[in-house]
Amino acid sequence: MIASLNFPALHASHSAIWFAHPGEPAVRISKGEAIARAAETPLIMLNAPLVAQRLGYPELSGLDLLELFAFVHPAQFMVPTPMGLAKALQLPLPFRREGWGGGPSPTLDLQSPLPSPLRGSSLSPEGERAEGQLPESAIPALLHAAAEALIATLERSDWPQREGAWTGLQALSRLRWPWAGVASRHLKQPEKAERWLFSRLPEWEEQPPRPQPRQVTLAENDAEAQLEALTGEGAERREGQRQFARTASHIFAPREKRAEPHMLLAEAGTGIGKTLGYLAPASLWSHAAGGTVWISTYTKALQRQLSRETERIYAGEAEFRKRVVIRKGRENYLCLLNLEDALQGGFQNRAAVLAQLVARWAAYSRDGDMIGGDLPGWLTTLFRRAGVTALTDRRGECVYAGCPHYRKCFIEHAARSSQNADLVIANHALVMVNAARAREQQGRPTRIIFDEGHHLHDAADSMFAVALTGQETVEMRRWVMGPEGKSRGRRRGLAARLSDVASYDELGGRAIEAARIAAEALPGEGWLARIREGTPSGEIEQLLAAIRGTVYARDESGAEDAGYGLETELAELDGPLIAAAMEAARAIHALHQPLVALGRRLEILIEDPPDWLDGPARARIEGAIASLGWRIDLLAAWASLLGRIGGPADPDFVDWLALDRVEGREYDMGLHRRWLDPGKPLAEAVIKPAHGVLVTSATLKAGEDWTPAMMRTGAVHLEKPPELFEARSPFDYANQAEVLIVTDVKRGDIAGLAGAYGRLIEAAGGGALGLFTAIKRLRAVHGRIADRLAQSGLPLYAQHVDPMETGTLVDIFRDDPRASLLGTDSLRDGVDVPGDSLRLVIMEGVPWPKPDILHRARKLAGGGTQYDDMIIRARLAQAFGRLIRRADDRGRFVMLSSAFPSRLLSAFPPGTPVRRVTLSEALQAVQSGVSAQPLQGARIDPVTGPGGEMR
Repeated sequence: MIASLNFPALHASHSAIWFAHPGEPAVRISKGEAIARAAETPLIMLNAPLVAQRLGYPELSGLDLLELFAFVHPAQFMVPTPMGLAKALQLPLPFRREGWGGGPSPTLDLQSPLPSPLRGSSLSPEGERAEGQLPESAIPALLHAAAEALIATLERSDWPQREGAWTGLQALSRLRWPWAGVASRHLKQPEKAERWLFSRLPEWEEQPPRPQPRQVTLAENDAEAQLEALTGEGAERREGQRQFARTASHIFAPREKRAEPHMLLAEAGTGIGKTLGYLAPASLWSHAAGGTVWISTYTKALQRQLSRETERIYAGEAEFRKRVVIRKGRENYLCLLNLEDALQGGFQNRAAVLAQLVARWAAYSRDGDMIGGDLPGWLTTLFRRAGVTALTDRRGECVYAGCPHYRKCFIEHAARSSQNADLVIANHALVMVNAARAREQQGRPTRIIFDEGHHLHDAADSMFAVALTGQETVEMRRWVMGPEGKSRGRRRGLAARLSDVASYDELGGRAIEAARIAAEALPGEGWLARIREGTPSGEIEQLLAAIRGTVYARDESGAEDAGYGLETELAELDGPLIAAAMEAARAIHALHQPLVALGRRLEILIEDPPDWLDGPARARIEGAIASLGWRIDLLAAWASLLGRIGGPADPDFVDWLALDRVEGREYDMGLHRRWLDPGKPLAEAVIKPAHGVLVTSATLKAGEDWTPAMMRTGAVHLEKPPELFEARSPFDYANQAEVLIVTDVKRGDIAGLAGAYGRLIEAAGGGALGLFTAIKRLRAVHGRIADRLAQSGLPLYAQHVDPMETGTLVDIFRDDPRASLLGTDSLRDGVDVPGDSLRLVIMEGVPWPKPDILHRARKLAGGGTQYDDMIIRARLAQAFGRLIRRADDRGRFVMLSSAFPSRLLSAFPPGTPVRRVTLSEALQAVQSGVSAQPLQGARIDPVTGPGGEMR
C-alpha cells in the first residue's frame, strides 16, 4: 500500500454498504454510519453522485476514482463500475464466494487471472451469487488496488499521457481537488517547462476547393468484388448482403434529370450486414469519381460502429483519418475559447475542476467531440450541472477568425477535413442542415446514405419545425445583444463579434445598432417570473402571457393538476391574444429588417473588400453571414406563424399553443408549427437536389406494405419513383426467439407491474432490457424492485433515476450479463447489445402514440387507425430488434398487455413464435431458456400457425 493512500474505501449498492480500511476486511455498515464516516474523513469511492444517491446524501464528496482516472488516462474508454475499472487497469482479480452473509472479506490476489463472466449464470440454485462475479464485500479492496495502480502510473517513465499532467495538477491543487495532495507527492516536476494545451494542438491547413466528382457508373460485379475485399478471405458468404451491395450501387449512376435523383429504399433485416453492403459501393464510387459520400445515422452508437467498419477500407491510421471524417453539429464539440475562459476564472468551484479535467482530455482527444466522442460520458455527470454546456458553442457566438484558437479549432478541423474526405459520417440533422442551408450547389451533399432510415421522418419533423417560445426568443436576444445582468462566460453580442464592421463601415454599423435596439423587445433575464407574476415587459412577453392564459383556460386534458405540459389548438382565439400577436409581429419585423440589411452589407464587403478587410476579418465575416442567414430565416418563420393567428389555417401545417412543464414547474411557453407531412420539405430541400439517395433500415417497412415507408421518407413527392429492395434477416427466429404476451397483469396496477418486472428479471438471471412509455411508471417500478434484485446479485440501472447519461448506462449494461436496464424511447432503438448481456426484453404495454394535437392531425390525414398501427408496428419492430443481434443470440420478448391486438403481430419477424400466456407461464418459459416448443398449457395466439407464421 502506498503510504499516502491511507484512506478508507466505501462501496454502496442497493443491497448493502461496505466499508474498509486499507488491508483490512470490509464490514457492512448502515447509511447513517456511512454518512458519518464520509463527514469525518475523505473516502475512496467510485462514482460519487451514484453513491450519494444510494446513501440519500446529496452533499457527499470524497476521493472519486473516476476523477482520478480521467486525470491519469484522459480520452480512454472505461465502464464506470468496479469490474470495468479492473479491466481498464488490467487488475487481475479472484472470483470467490467468501465474504457473503457478513463473513470475512476476500483479499485481492493480484497474481490470479481475470476470468470472463460466466454465460448467463447470475444465480446459483441456492440463490447465492454464482462463480464468475466479484463479491460486493471485495469491492473496497478493489478500490484501494485501483487507487494504488493509478497513483503508481504517475511515477512511470512510459506513461503516455504525462505531458501536461504536472501543469494541470498545479491548477487542480489551487482548486483544492481532493486527489491533488496525494497525486502531488508522486508526480515529479518535469525538467523542461510543459507546453500549454493550446500550443500543443495541431493546426489545420487551407486546401483548394474540391472539383466536381467525375461521372462514373459502377458495375454491380465491381461492387460485389469490393464487398468481398472488405469482408475478407474466408468470411461467410451472405447472399442478402451481396444483393444489397449490388443494388446499392445504382444510386451512384449519373443523374438523368434535374431534381430526379436515383433513390433506393432498402429494408435489410438484422444480420444482413447492411453497413458493409453500402460501404462497398460508396467507397468504390468515391475513389473512382473523386467525390464525397455522406453517410447519415440517427444514433451516436451507429456513428462509432461506422467509424470502426470504415477502418478496414483504408490502410493505416493517417490514410483513414484523411479519407473518413465524423461530423456533428457545432454544439457537440469543445470550444477552445470557452475552455480558455473557464480555465482563466470563468468557472468556479467544482465547475473549475471539470474545466481542468476537460483540458487534460482535449490534449489527447481525437476530435474534440464532447457528446458521444472519446470524452467519457460519465465525466460530465460527476459534476452534475456544473458547466458542461458552457464549454461548447451552443449559442452560435463563434467569432471564427477573430478567435486566437481558430487554426486549432476542433469544429473547423472537422468541417475542413470533410471537404476532401471520401466518406463523411454525420447525423440526419446535420445532413439536412448542410443540404437545406447550403449557399451554393457545391456545398450540398450529392450522394447520401441514410442509415437508421426509419428515423428520417422524425428528424425531418424536427428540422423543419418552427417554435416561437420564450426560450427561443431569449436566445435570439442574447445572440444580438450579448450578456446581460449577472450572466457569466464569454457571451458576446453582434456588435462585439463584428466590431470592425461596426467601426469601419457606416451602413453596417447602423444595421448592427438598429438590430440591437430592436432586440430589446425580446424577452430578457427574468422573463418567466415576470409572466407568472402578471407583469410582462415588451411585446413578445405580452404575447407569451396571453398564450399562457389561453392554454390554462382551454385545457380539457386533466393534466393541469398532474403537472404535465398543456396545449391547445390555434383556433377560435379571442381578441386580446390576436392583438398581442399583431404587436409581436411588428417587433419581429423591426428586428428582421436590420438583420437583412446587415446580411446584404456583409455580402457586399466580401464581393468588393475595402482596405481594412484583411484575411482574418474576411473569415470572420463569412462565418457571420452563415450564422446570420439562418436567424433571418427563423425570424421570417416566426412572422409567418404570427400572421396565421386570426387568419385562415394553412393545410400544410399544424399550429398550436403550448405550455411546457416538468412536475408542475413551468419552464417555457409559446407557439409551435410543424409540417403536416415533413416528407414535403425533406424531398424539396434534401432529396431532390441530390443525385443519389439510399434510405435503409432493418425496419423501414415495419409491415408488408411499402406505402408507409414511401410516405415517411419523402419518396412519394418525387417525380421519379424510388427503387425498392428487401432482404430478410438470416436469423432463425423460430428457434432463437419467442414473443410472450402476458395476459394477467392489470393495466394501471403499479404493484403488479413492478412484481412482473422483478420476477421476470430474476427468472432470467438479469440481462433484461425493460422499456416504458412513461417516466413516472419507470421510476415507480425501479423504486419497488431495485433493492430486491440487488439482494439476489442482479444490479438494476435506470434512465431518469441513476445520475448517468444514457450512453454510460448502456455501456454498464453491455459489460455485465447480470445487470438489467430500464428506460424509455431512446433505448427502444438506440441499443446494440449482442450476446448474453441482453437476453430478455420486457415492454410494459402497447407503445401507443401520444394523443396530442400534432398526432391527431396526422392521424386524420393518414388514415385513422391504420396510421396508429403503422407507428406502433415500427416501435415494436425496433424494440424486438434489440433482442437478436447475431446468429448465436437467444432471447424472449415479453409484452405485459392483456389486450394486445393481434393485428399488430406482423411487427415481429416471420416465423417468430408468439404465445399468449399467464405471468406464471412466462416465468417458466424465461427460466427454461429459449425453445420453439410451447409449454404445457400455453395458449398459442390464434393468428399464428405452426412456428408462429402469420395466417
